[in-house]
Amino acid sequence: MSENHNDGHSHDHDHGDVFHSHAPIGKMKLAFFLTLIILVVELIGGFISHSLALLSDAGHVLTDIAAIGLSWFAMHQAQKPASEKFTYGYHRSGILAAFINAMTLIVIAVVILFEAIDRLKNPQPVGSTWMFISASVGLIMNLYLGLGLSKEDNINVKSAVLHMIGDAMASAGVIVGGLIILLTGWDIVDPILSVLIAFLIAFGAWKIVKQTVGILMEGTPKGISLEEVMEEIRSIKGVLNVHDLHVWSITSGKNALSCHVVLNNQITFPESQVILREIEHKLQHQGIGHVTIQLENEEHPHDESAICSTTEHEHHH
Repeated sequence: MSENHNDGHSHDHDHGDVFHSHAPIGKMKLAFFLTLIILVVELIGGFISHSLALLSDAGHVLTDIAAIGLSWFAMHQAQKPASEKFTYGYHRSGILAAFINAMTLIVIAVVILFEAIDRLKNPQPVGSTWMFISASVGLIMNLYLGLGLSKEDNINVKSAVLHMIGDAMASAGVIVGGLIILLTGWDIVDPILSVLIAFLIAFGAWKIVKQTVGILMEGTPKGISLEEVMEEIRSIKGVLNVHDLHVWSITSGKNALSCHVVLNNQITFPESQVILREIEHKLQHQGIGHVTIQLENEEHPHDESAICSTTEHEHHH
């Protein structure tokens, strides 16, 4: 008995498909233009006050604009239907955007770090008044945008939110630094703040890089145990074994699975369909919405290992 089954999406409640239909495109559009205002204000303030910390923050804001713009573009792409060339649709465009955003942030962090080291060697006078004004605008707007989008369950939106919240924290640091400079005249506080901002940016970006690379490399999604998935399938009456098991993410929150399931020789065709539905149902509740299963009987030659080997799988006919 051997059957290819590809009807995982037809299940009544697809828990895994949370990506494309609820993307806050309107909010991202608003965020793009408000962030553009923040950039202009901080650039003007940074040049007038000679504050590297403020210019560093403006550099971070520039990546915010790229992040939000890419996210906005990716959301539109994700709404496109699947085609012959892209049978899964365009969901991965959002993952690529998040990866590009994160890598850009790391580059910006390195540039800020080198400039800050130069400023530590050669401190420059900083005007604290413009630091307050510009950083306050950045703080308020980034908190408004970041908190407004923080509940979205989407890695692409999360990467943009990370930019916003990180920038809000950096703006708060600039305000504190401005206060210290105003009260003490210690201009060296400015490059020290810049170093802290650089590390803040790099730390958050690296987490996004790891997450996106995991999806692009089709690694096992976070929170899913292959052992538990196998046990769930094997627990169904009539199922003898599972092999060639793969679980991956098409995009954030949209998980897929393929495997071969070995059935008892006594199972009839109608009974096999009941087993398929039961497997689908169990996998849906584990957050796996797109399921492809090949059914086999005991006599079908197969590899006993649950996970497919790295060499090309040879099918026996």
